[in-house]
Amino acid sequence: MGYGGNEKRNRILIVDDEAKLRAMLRMILENRGYEVLEAANGREAVVQAMNAKPELVILDVMMPVMDGIDCCREIRQFSDCPIIMLTAKGEDYDQVSGLESGADDYVVKPFSTSVLIARVEAALRRSAGISTSILMAGDVTIDTQSREVKLNGASVDLNRKEFDLFCYLCENRDMVLSRSQILENVWGYDYLGSESTVDTHMNRLRKKLGAYGGLIKTVRGVGYRFEVDDEE
Repeated sequence: MGYGGNEKRNRILIVDDEAKLRAMLRMILENRGYEVLEAANGREAVVQAMNAKPELVILDVMMPVMDGIDCCREIRQFSDCPIIMLTAKGEDYDQVSGLESGADDYVVKPFSTSVLIARVEAALRRSAGISTSILMAGDVTIDTQSREVKLNGASVDLNRKEFDLFCYLCENRDMVLSRSQILENVWGYDYLGSESTVDTHMNRLRKKLGAYGGLIKTVRGVGYRFEVDDEE
């Protein structure tokens, strides 16, 4: 019962203006041992997320008062919890905008509840699997416990997925990593999204790293390599 057999009940916030959908998801998630909170719009969700500190948010894109994209951006100001976006089939939803707002994954309605549960459990596993070591490469220092990145002593603000991606690159420095390898190890083997997700996040990561973005090399037709010269 519950996620991973853990005694702690992971708290999940469901955000959707459709009461029937919220009720259905609540029943399914509570039957699996999760604690469930609800919000009918983005503004309510921000307040709930700030006060209740959920371990994961399931967030609809199209809602009154505040839509999912703006809501996601606001939650990312104070929380790194995984966020899974919901979008209706045929809806004018830009995946890049969703990812840029800080979402980790997205599921298209109508969806199989088993698929959504698989995404939820995969996101929680990844979120819980952070190591507590210090990674160093040249002027780059990563504290995986405090989730802090410093470049030549200066802190860099990365969202949760950008941080996990940068850690993976640093852990495998000088190795050529394919997009499929990156997806499997950063997003999870059961992630069903496109490999273009890697390119989107990599471009954002490079911009945030500024002058250090050049340490991430594109290997044409294959993927990426993080290359650091420790010798000054």
